[in-house]
Amino acid sequence: MAAVFWTMGLSLLLQGCLWSVGQTDTGCIRWTASGTDVCCQACHPGNRLVKDCGPRPKELCTPCERGAFVEKPNMCTTCTRCLGALVEVEKCTTTTDTKCGCKEGLTCGDDRCSFCVDKCDKGSCRPCPDGTFNDQVHQMCKPWSTKCPNPAEHIVAGGNALTDITCGVSLRPAKSPKRPDPTEEAWPFVLSMVTSLLLTSFGTVVIITIIIISRRRSRIMAKKALQKREEEEEEKGKAIPRTLIIDSPTDDPRTLIAIECSFHEAEQEQGSSSESLASDDSAERLIA
Repeated sequence: MAAVFWTMGLSLLLQGCLWSVGQTDTGCIRWTASGTDVCCQACHPGNRLVKDCGPRPKELCTPCERGAFVEKPNMCTTCTRCLGALVEVEKCTTTTDTKCGCKEGLTCGDDRCSFCVDKCDKGSCRPCPDGTFNDQVHQMCKPWSTKCPNPAEHIVAGGNALTDITCGVSLRPAKSPKRPDPTEEAWPFVLSMVTSLLLTSFGTVVIITIIIISRRRSRIMAKKALQKREEEEEEKGKAIPRTLIIDSPTDDPRTLIAIECSFHEAEQEQGSSSESLASDDSAERLIA
């Protein structure tokens, strides 16, 4: 019987200790005076604000009900329940929400672990596409690096589904410089020669064309000048008849000779008879 009472007393003592540990202070923890009232600035952890000002600080804040916690100063939020594949990792308190996890073989699908997905090993679950890798559990595939972080290193091995590229210092001998191709060296020279020939031919054709045009123009101008000169001479010949009279300085009638020259074809066709008559007539006038 004594043992029974001893057990009951010990149980009550433990429950009291646990209640005292889990009990939350109530009311306002920091306030300012406003006349006969006080205005609450902050509630005790696990308490929500009931009203801003009042006569007693304890009446301004009140603890949240069981199964709720304070997320904002003036309201309580219901604790999250871990259901289905979720398991409770940490219990809900007056100031923090429940922390959930996933069962064995599953992993959280987001940062808050609001749902679970199948756990993927490295490079598994869904194969990473070519050029990407995944070196962590249940993480997204990441692209391979394109160069080494250290300038003195270079890529010695490519990446795969589990690892990124491998960098290191190469011990391979330096490659001998590539010999230039004679064809590549001759090509610029050939191109320059062809260009020079084309330009020279074009210039020659232009010069010859200019010379031919100049000579043709000179001939045309000379021909026109000759025609103009002939026309002028012909007009002068028609306008002025030519008569030549020679007087001798002696009184001998026979030494006075009058010669009339005519270049018209009509006068030449009259014959020698006209010339004799003119000579006799002029002789008679001299004798008289």
